[in-house]
Amino acid sequence: MPQTAAPAVKKPSRIQLRNRRKILDAALDVFSQHGFRGATLDQIAETAGLSKPNMLYYFDSKEAIHVELLNALMAEWLAPLEEMHPDGAPLDELLGYITRKMEMSRTYPRESRLFANEIIQGAPRILPDLNQRLKPLFDEKCALIRTWMAAGKLAPMDPGQLLFSIWAITQHYADFDAQVQVLMPDADAAWESARHHVDTLFRKLLTP
Repeated sequence: MPQTAAPAVKKPSRIQLRNRRKILDAALDVFSQHGFRGATLDQIAETAGLSKPNMLYYFDSKEAIHVELLNALMAEWLAPLEEMHPDGAPLDELLGYITRKMEMSRTYPRESRLFANEIIQGAPRILPDLNQRLKPLFDEKCALIRTWMAAGKLAPMDPGQLLFSIWAITQHYADFDAQVQVLMPDADAAWESARHHVDTLFRKLLTP
């Protein structure tokens, strides 16, 4: 019996792709401000400039939108850590990672707040990614940093706590952006000062 060809998958139109981007961008605004529990589909639809039924054509629930955003965010968030190369100069590799994290805080403050809100709530939608994607990478980079420290190329300390400190300091500038703006209104000068301060802080901490 001859096999029938599988039906061709219809590619989304430009309008459909544009509407998906509008929904995701609007949801990022709403979720980063209100968290998952405080956000509503009505708020997302209004921010996107679409009707709620139209939006539900693309995503069948608030959770579906949130999960898609988190999945995309996890890939972005892990990339700088993945780029830490074992053959590079240890101090340069770590300081380069810190610089990339600072730049992400400036460029992607909404994404940082989305991630922080999810973790504060107990990571109900991103916990599998933390276990399957972040944990192996975290263990791998901790082992690499520990090797560099054992070779005397970095000051000795707990590698895991070092990464936690990097995350806490660099993401502060995104998660507490409103406070930073009040205390340091000149945004460009504040960011230049922040980059210099954070680089100096970790350079002194990590130099043997």
